[in-house]
Amino acid sequence: MAHEIRKVGIVGGGVIGAGWAARFVLNGIDLAIYDPDPEIERKTMAVLANARRALSRLFGQALPAEGTVTFAASIAEAVQDADFIQESLPEREDLKVRLLAEIDAAMPGHAVIGSSTSGLLPTKLQASMARPDRLVVGHPFNPVYLLPLVEVCGGDLTSQATKDIAAAVYTRIGMKVLHVRKEIDGFIADRLLEAVWREALWLINDGIATASEIDDAIRFGAGMRWSFMGTFLVYRLAGGEDGMRHFLHQFGPSMEWPWTKLIGPKLTDELIETITHQSDEQADGVDLRTFEKLRDDCLVDLTHALERNNFAAGAVARAHRARLGGAAAANGPALGDGRLLTISTPVEPEWIDYNEHLTEWAYLKLFGDATDVVLTRIGAGPDYVAAGHSWYTVETHLRHLGQARLGEPVEVRTRVLAADGKRLHLFHEMVSAAQNAVIATAEHMLVHVDAQAEKSAPAPQAMQDMAKALVAGQAHLPPPQGIGRQISMPG
Repeated sequence: MAHEIRKVGIVGGGVIGAGWAARFVLNGIDLAIYDPDPEIERKTMAVLANARRALSRLFGQALPAEGTVTFAASIAEAVQDADFIQESLPEREDLKVRLLAEIDAAMPGHAVIGSSTSGLLPTKLQASMARPDRLVVGHPFNPVYLLPLVEVCGGDLTSQATKDIAAAVYTRIGMKVLHVRKEIDGFIADRLLEAVWREALWLINDGIATASEIDDAIRFGAGMRWSFMGTFLVYRLAGGEDGMRHFLHQFGPSMEWPWTKLIGPKLTDELIETITHQSDEQADGVDLRTFEKLRDDCLVDLTHALERNNFAAGAVARAHRARLGGAAAANGPALGDGRLLTISTPVEPEWIDYNEHLTEWAYLKLFGDATDVVLTRIGAGPDYVAAGHSWYTVETHLRHLGQARLGEPVEVRTRVLAADGKRLHLFHEMVSAAQNAVIATAEHMLVHVDAQAEKSAPAPQAMQDMAKALVAGQAHLPPPQGIGRQISMPG
């Protein structure tokens, strides 16, 4: 099966289960979902709508055609023909043990179960399964459809093949797999979160800070660094040129100070009421869905920023974007009419403006890249340039005829209109595959130069012959629309 899954079964459709459903569906995978909640369809479709909005902003038209969603009437119906099952039941060990056994009995023999548990040990969850080797923990973070982290942890009876399959499936839908080497309550991420949570509860309990102030302490400070560097790399940098060793020597003694309270305060009715009241004040009347959209927008914008740096969660998004459609430039194959396909790529995040359209400089970049493909084809690639000769663009005219949006696939189709010993006359058309329309053109005149002498010089005869062959192969085509245009005010 590897990671090529045809259908997923979702058991449990709460916040996490619905988030899983959205991530799978929006990555082109069909699924069936079961939850006894009579409003499961309404709730799931609301989450899916939010996810569609967020992932469209993140990946645009690079996303594949959506998978289908079926609402099953029973667990058996949800998993009977599934290749992969994601269980997201409430965090009750007895309930999970019983229903995981039921899932196991109904699923195909090749299927794998991923449990979304945030802390229960997989060895205990396997207790009543006939095929315990097919269970692995796949613990995500909310919102599942945007946050890439998933902790994968096997139990005593989990096979390595099951862990490999689960990791491949999660990677296939754009997630960062964190392998938990040993079973431990709360795994890795939640243990860290719990430590911060306990300290936060004490700060409220002791009247030191409010819920809003504690959140401010995180989101305006360490939280911004955590999103891309975590704790250890941040502290390594804090050690200066001498790194972590210096940091530990300098700040290590403070670890012995009695600051932290590892045991959380008792959640009395009074403390619960205090926290609830402070949380309501912090929300200030803003409803859940509005906050969810704000959260998603912030996560998308942060991911785009990190993607431009190819770092942390941005590197995960960039790799997933490549899986969804790739950003590999074409190598200039001839089209049926003799033109060259010089660029084929989805619109990348760094190429869009504040309107989420392809921005002006990006058109020139793509047309310039298309020119480089032509030059490489006739023998003027990087090695030729390094040897001291090149083709310089001496005149350019661009026309903007339409818009391209994030993730939208675009192609550049190129003609070599004329060539002689020193000159190349190129004409590019940028086509939106989604719109089936030309959205921009660029006309270029290039001159062959001796870069060291900084003056024009004849191109090698073989290069001239290759360029003229391209001209001849396209000579039957009519002149392209827009050739020889210039900017002028109406008379």
